[in-house]
Amino acid sequence: MPDIKVQDRWIGETHPTYFIADISANHDGDLSRAKSLIHLAAEAGAEAAKFQNFRAPQIVSDRGFRSMGLQISHQAGWKKSVFEVYQGASIPFEWTPELKATCAQAGIDYFSSPYDFEAVDMLDPHVPAHKIGSGEITWLEMVRYIAGKGKPVFLATGASDIGDVQRAVEAILPINSQLVLMQCNTNYTASLENFDHIHLNVLKTYAAMYPDAVLGLSDHTPGHATVLGAVAMGARAVEKHFTDDTARVGPDHPFSMTPDSWREMVDRTRELERAFGSPDKRVADNEADTVIVQRRCLRAARDLAAGEVINRGMLDILRPATPGAILPHEIEAVLGVTLREGVAAGEALRWTMVRS
Repeated sequence: MPDIKVQDRWIGETHPTYFIADISANHDGDLSRAKSLIHLAAEAGAEAAKFQNFRAPQIVSDRGFRSMGLQISHQAGWKKSVFEVYQGASIPFEWTPELKATCAQAGIDYFSSPYDFEAVDMLDPHVPAHKIGSGEITWLEMVRYIAGKGKPVFLATGASDIGDVQRAVEAILPINSQLVLMQCNTNYTASLENFDHIHLNVLKTYAAMYPDAVLGLSDHTPGHATVLGAVAMGARAVEKHFTDDTARVGPDHPFSMTPDSWREMVDRTRELERAFGSPDKRVADNEADTVIVQRRCLRAARDLAAGEVINRGMLDILRPATPGAILPHEIEAVLGVTLREGVAAGEALRWTMVRS
């Protein structure tokens, strides 16, 4: 796995997981609220605040959705039409400099998911990376256009099969090698059944197919199980939605994380990263005392005199194994040798006490 640099932060196997707070539509059309969420995300441990730059006429067909006759999936609970919800959740382009400046004040990165070419060009001078949402994975001219900007690309792969992923990745890599490939299950219902569909093992497939990509997870499940599992499997970028109140009215609030749950997720992940440690099996630094008190060594079963030839009945194998004592796996080398000095009952035997 390579390292990719986003702004001043490195993302890769040996670096801390990069947490992206997707504020998405949770700004509720209020710039001051969007800025407040940026600060809350930073305080909760996010490395980046991400938004979504879409405009209703450029992303959804009002006629197309109305002609379906009903709204399905997570859209089934929306009180307005799909077009109206997207229209209400869109971010004015004019917000971009202020959102970027607020992220800089908060000490985190700013970027966004663009959903049309004009949005890509508008965002590019302001962002250190681009995100491609799962729904765009088959729109290869957009995929190539974003990759062509030469900045790190986060590609979400929800609601896709491996052929979709292959097409998109093969469109990106010849243009831009800075790819974060994110496993994703695109279901926004917050149902616990979604754990049956997140398929974290796909990360193994991605690692085998694309060793030059950084692995990531774009997640919509509750709690921390999927994030911790993904990080353990090599993901080094995690994106989740973020709000301050999951009871607010809006398309993304119900399945978002709050500042408290976000902090919990980051803290548990940092503990996991510390626990990864070294692949070398050795006595750990904090086991220096344990290795003495829990291991056994050869001890005299009775008072032994100098000149006695050692046999098995003269030995006990007991804790502690004091430094320098002869260890149980060395017993065959001790049997039949002569004691150089007397040894008190219970005393540990050392190699200096016997003749070679």
